[in-house]
Amino acid sequence: MSHIRITKQFSFETGHALYGYDGKCKNVHGHSYKLSVTVIGTPIADRNNVKFGMVIDFSDLKKIVKEEIVDLFDHATVFNETTPHLELANELKQRGHHVILVNYQPTSENMVTDFAEKIKSRLAKDIKLHSLKLQETETSFAEWYASDNL
Repeated sequence: MSHIRITKQFSFETGHALYGYDGKCKNVHGHSYKLSVTVIGTPIADRNNVKFGMVIDFSDLKKIVKEEIVDLFDHATVFNETTPHLELANELKQRGHHVILVNYQPTSENMVTDFAEKIKSRLAKDIKLHSLKLQETETSFAEWYASDNL
């Protein structure tokens, strides 16, 4: 049976700031992120399986990505937990804002790597994460490929 790639796209709004950066992105700002998640596997060959012919049910992939990424990051502000933004993060939290503290600089490159690990941990053993594309703007994106990370 052939290996088939399945892709599902997601979107979410997230704010962040890049501490120590030498440009405008050092300021708190936001993006309308678009995330494309591609998995690879062999379609289910068992005719008695309700998911016969599928690599993964799109709704199952959606559930994983929503729980691990979209529901967490949508309308949140992300800061590196080891920067002076911690004071601002705590103030925002006290005022009822959704703040995420991560152990990395919240660039698209680091976020897509984090997302890859979260998704991989939830996939069935016979389905592999092939790639992720995290679009920060219409013309700027970071990509993660399993083949680059063996």
